Amino acid sequence: MEESWKGHVLLVPYPGQGHINPMMQFSRRLISKGLKATLVTSIFIAKSMKLGFSIGPVHLEVISDGFDEEGFPTGGSSELYLEKLEAAGSKTLAELIVKYRGTPYPIDCVIYEPFLHWALDVAKDFGVMGAAFFTQPCVVDYIYYNIQHGLLSLPITSATVSIPGLPLLESRDMPSFINVPGSYPAYFKMLLDQFSNTEKVDYILINTFYKLEAEAVDTISKVCPTLTIGPTVPSRYLDKRIEDDDYYNLDLFTLHASISTNWISNKPPRSVVYVAFGSISNLCEKQIEELSWGLKNSNYYFLWVIRESGQINLPKTFLEDLGEKGCVVGWSPQVRMLANEAVGCFLTHCGWNSTIEALSLGMPMVAMPQWTDQPPNAKLVEDVWKVGIRVKVDEEGIVPRDEIECCIKEVMEGEKGEEMKKNAKKWRELAIEAVSEGGSSDKNIDELVSKILKFKN
Repeated sequence: MEESWKGHVLLVPYPGQGHINPMMQFSRRLISKGLKATLVTSIFIAKSMKLGFSIGPVHLEVISDGFDEEGFPTGGSSELYLEKLEAAGSKTLAELIVKYRGTPYPIDCVIYEPFLHWALDVAKDFGVMGAAFFTQPCVVDYIYYNIQHGLLSLPITSATVSIPGLPLLESRDMPSFINVPGSYPAYFKMLLDQFSNTEKVDYILINTFYKLEAEAVDTISKVCPTLTIGPTVPSRYLDKRIEDDDYYNLDLFTLHASISTNWISNKPPRSVVYVAFGSISNLCEKQIEELSWGLKNSNYYFLWVIRESGQINLPKTFLEDLGEKGCVVGWSPQVRMLANEAVGCFLTHCGWNSTIEALSLGMPMVAMPQWTDQPPNAKLVEDVWKVGIRVKVDEEGIVPRDEIECCIKEVMEGEKGEEMKKNAKKWRELAIEAVSEGGSSDKNIDELVSKILKFKN
């Protein structure tokens, strides 16, 4: 198989679960097009997970984030982490490109997450093609583009925000870094810096599909060479053209697959609410309590993914009193659960991976956004794609149990819920169309591969 590779692509995600997954999946797409794909993780992740040289057909390599032995400490300075990541990452990425120069498969293209904007500078220093892989939707990317280029001034003082190509947004629909000025300044700078050097980029790749965000894609394409290449969901659930592709196969948390699978196996069709808030979000104790009772009072089965650090804040006797009505696990194979016919609703934080997985699998949502891109994603889910309902918070920023119960019932059994299910089915069909042979994303990936081969030669 080695001899048949047409070219070699290095994929460099930000070192986090929600960033590695879509790049891992995109690697498989590129391999199916005849390219060798090497995914880069941090030295610490590779050590802690005891990763080998490959996961399936995807080759693995490492660079340093500056915290090789112990990992980045919980509660540590985000500014310090990003500084060390850039310094150590730039150096070791350059060394990695040099390492492959003397092999039959030198690096032809670096596909990097633009949180690591410096990776493009490294690629160009070596005369290598560079493509930015955006892991948030086009609408959100274009919001940051407008801020970075001075087209949208901060702070925002108007009740609504109008940006060409985007739906009219209220203040609560904006990314949290904008809506709450001064929050996480290092990460906000990182998000704006995504576009700091894109005048040198060969392509901007976005994990979305054209018909999902057509107007936003057309608008950003006027200023950046943009290709939609998603959804980066395992092929088994979409076009089924890639063999043995039913999961991402790189979990940074302990997976409880058998617990989830066994529990859900005997549940009736569309009777379960799947609840998950991603790999980063941490709900406060009060919110966990309200969510607990909201789920229980809805009287639906529920499968709740909440890490052990959050489980200690569950109400007393909550777990003991669940019986068969609910199941609580620390981590779960989400895409498999959303594809299970027993699941009828996804109560989600609206992180982009979760949102596009739900859209790809035809799953209506209860949107409970927490921070970063999740508020605008929730806006799109409710008002643009019309596949879900967004919860309302009280004056303390907490979603009450009655609101949670009401929203679940609306999706599972209400009239609006029926419309959401029809829309969800439509978006699933369009997602399948996009990645199938001749679809918009499939053609765009072919264009990228063609450009890489021309650049190589």
